[in-house]
Parts: sequence; C-alpha cells; structure tokens
Amino acid sequence: MEKIFINTPNSKSEILIGPQWSLVNELLPETGVVILTDDNVLGIYGKQFPVAPVFSVAPGENSKKMSVVEGLALKLLENGIDRSGFILAIGGGVVCDIGGFLASVYMRGIRCGFVSTSLLSQVDASTGGKNGVNLGSAKNMIGTIRQPEFVICDPSMLSTLPDDEFLSGLSELIKTAIIGDKDLFEIIENSRKEILARDIDMLTMLVTQAVNFKSRVVSEDENETGLRRILNFGHTFGHAIELHRGIKHGFAVASGMELAAEFSNEMGLISSSEKERIISILRDFKLLEKQYITEADMEHLIVHDKKKSGSSIHFVLTEGIGKATVKKISVSEILGFYNRFRQKK
Repeated sequence: MEKIFINTPNSKSEILIGPQWSLVNELLPETGVVILTDDNVLGIYGKQFPVAPVFSVAPGENSKKMSVVEGLALKLLENGIDRSGFILAIGGGVVCDIGGFLASVYMRGIRCGFVSTSLLSQVDASTGGKNGVNLGSAKNMIGTIRQPEFVICDPSMLSTLPDDEFLSGLSELIKTAIIGDKDLFEIIENSRKEILARDIDMLTMLVTQAVNFKSRVVSEDENETGLRRILNFGHTFGHAIELHRGIKHGFAVASGMELAAEFSNEMGLISSSEKERIISILRDFKLLEKQYITEADMEHLIVHDKKKSGSSIHFVLTEGIGKATVKKISVSEILGFYNRFRQKK
C-alpha cells in the first residue's frame, strides 16, 4: 500500500493507493457518518458499504448543481447530522465533487473522506481538495477548496468501469504525464496492452505516480495562485467542448490537449515531433474524435472560463513532454488560434 500526504497550511490529507477499499471502516468515526454515492456505484458495491445512512444521486454531470446540494443538505439535517458529522463519498469525480462541496458548506464545514471508484477520480478529481458544482452552462463555477481527511484509491474497483469511463480517466493520466512526468509518459506509451487490460499492478503504479505529482503541486499551491494552474492543461478548450458537445470530461480534455499542443507548437514552445507524440498517444487510446465547435460558440463558452482575468486567460502550454508553462493570453489571441486550427482541419 502506498501512502501519500498533501500538507497545506490548514490541513493534511492522506491518499492511500492499493489497499482493498474496505479499509475505510477503520478510518471512520464511530458515529455521525453518512454515505454519498451514485446509483451506479450503489448497485455494484452497495452491499459492501459501511453501516450508515446512504444518499444516492443520479450518475453524471447533471447532478452537479446547487439544487442537488440543497436536497442533500436537507437530508443531513433530517438525519440529525451536526458539526461532528462525517460525509463519506464513494464514487467518481462527480460524487467526490458534490461530497466535498457539501462537507465544506454544511454547518460551515464538517469532516469528509473519499473512496474513489473511477480512474479519473483516482488520478485527479479526488485529490487536491477542489470541490465544485456547475452554474448553468458554466462548469465548476461554484466551489470551495477543502481537503478530505483521506482518499482511498483501490485499483481493483476500476475493473467495473465501462470502457468509456476508463478511457476518460486515462486522458487525465496522460495530462499529468505531459505537464510534469516525462517518464510516466513513456511508460504509458509503451504499456498500451497492459493498461487496456486493466492490469492491477500497472494501474497501481500509474495512479501512484500521478498522485505523487499532484500532491507535490497542491502542497505548494493549494489555492491555485501559481503552480497549480498547470493542472488545467487542455481544460480551457476542453471544458468548452465538454459543455457544448455533452461528451465525457476526459474525451473533451483530450481534444483540448491536442489544441494546446498545436498552440504550443505554433508559439515555438514545443517541437513538431513532440507535438506529434502527444497527439499520437491520444489517438492510440482512441481519445480523439472531431469534437471542434464553431468559433462563436467557443468564444461564448471561453468568456465564462474560471481562469479568465479581464480580457485574458491563464492558458497552460507545454514546453516539451514533462514540462508545462502558464501564459496570460488574450481571449482574442486564443480564438484567433482556434479559428486557424479549424480552417486547417
């Protein structure tokens, strides 16, 4: 079992990778626990849940809204949960987002922990303390930063994921490699067969490397005022594509990473050969489809991006596989690149 810690000025979060997720019973308080999950996870694992009230939401992004959070808060109140309560979120990125957000605002904050059931959640969403819900068509526009006490990542749970959910998470793993771990990128390049077969040892190693990297970034910059911005590689275009096309997060981010790699190459930051390596690995795992949208639609969505500051956006580029940089680029320049890219396609 791997133990990784995120240490920030106000909190400490422990990420456990590799154990059977039933270990969670040893980490919970004796009273005041409620479980948040979704209907899919409940159907697969519900009989193994710890003994506690269970609140289940519909799977998917449509549950990430304030009305759902309000309904869950009312259920906490009805179940007598006070400031000594504990929310255990068992699920993927959506469930962990909702659970962390609810825990951070209910009675001005109660404790929480996660059992992360999806690859996307294990390598990214459940680590780092970002919790958010959507505001209309604006993704994660209402949110908090609050670390869970623990996150359990049991790679054996990934065997029950549908293929598209698994690949969606793989996209975020590739993102981590591009922005900060060249060795991880090469392992993914050379291990396609083992990854797609969901080899437990391989997945444990990949999740561990991804979490190690993210934990270092978050420990240094919890509130995303500097270094943590690199974790948004592919997300400026990716979020817009996700919202407009209604596709899974990882596939949209893959298209966003293709665009970011092309933009980096156009700006002279990355060689054409490394750009092609990035695009090739995304294509090899069947993460890339033609997801591009009109310039007008892109503009409408980008102006609501959380990373926007005035007329510019903190845009993440790559200076080579394993190295990222953030530049403040005007919205008009970003859209100009996007229009040139679409014309070439």
